[in-house]
Amino acid sequence: MSALRQATAIARLEAAEVLRSRWLWFCLGVYLLLSSIFVLVGLRESSVLGFTGMGRVLLSFSHALVLLLPLLGLTASGQVVNRSRDDGSLELWFSHPVTRTAYFSAVSLVRLLTLVLPLVVLMPLLGLVGRFAFGQAVPWGFVLRTLGVSTALLAASVAAGLMVSTYVRNQAKALMVLLLLWALGVALLDFALLGMMLQWQIRPLLVFALAALNPVQDARLALLAGAEPELGQLGPVGFFLANRLGPGGLLALGLGWPLLLASTCWLLTLQRFRKGDLV
Repeated sequence: MSALRQATAIARLEAAEVLRSRWLWFCLGVYLLLSSIFVLVGLRESSVLGFTGMGRVLLSFSHALVLLLPLLGLTASGQVVNRSRDDGSLELWFSHPVTRTAYFSAVSLVRLLTLVLPLVVLMPLLGLVGRFAFGQAVPWGFVLRTLGVSTALLAASVAAGLMVSTYVRNQAKALMVLLLLWALGVALLDFALLGMMLQWQIRPLLVFALAALNPVQDARLALLAGAEPELGQLGPVGFFLANRLGPGGLLALGLGWPLLLASTCWLLTLQRFRKGDLV
């Protein structure tokens, strides 16, 4: 059996498992709940960063997603390998003519698509609702930017979750590591940078370099640059970024760095998975 056929067969079974566990419906429900809240609140005539109406909904929704998506990506993939090892699924799989690379590739792709596909459906649908139901102008370029940045951020989160699941055999410990990674990504690094800026006079270049190590921060900057190219809300750091990188450079950073992290984590995890024990 070819590697592609192996991966396809495993992906079908994994997709059926995801549907049976209702993960896909859970993600879709979370996205729908968030979008509904922002539609009800955001379609009032008020301005945020130069956006009104539907633009405000999309901007607020995308920034809420930046905080939520890493948690969904980590939890969707952070228990896959160690759970399968504990319940004997891995032994069962590899008693058949299936390679470890095909198995790991299929599981990774299914977990990523489970999170990305509902978002790909919902974001254009949200724009259409605003256009035809409320008569709002829709910034489709910002919709595409949000989808691209969200996909890159999800890829990094899923790869990090798979790495934790492969390297940490105990499921309880793996869950604690996942929560710590999410906290570091969305909260603690912000607090650390604010503390450093208050304590010392740090140059904008250094602040940006520290923040850019975090893919969540890169996603925020890429989205904010799409809404306000001047980045006036960020003060001196925003002035530096607007003049040195601009919206295009920040978008490249918001896409490139998370994807680079995702590829690196995934390849390292695949190497460990191919050489590790099944039990």
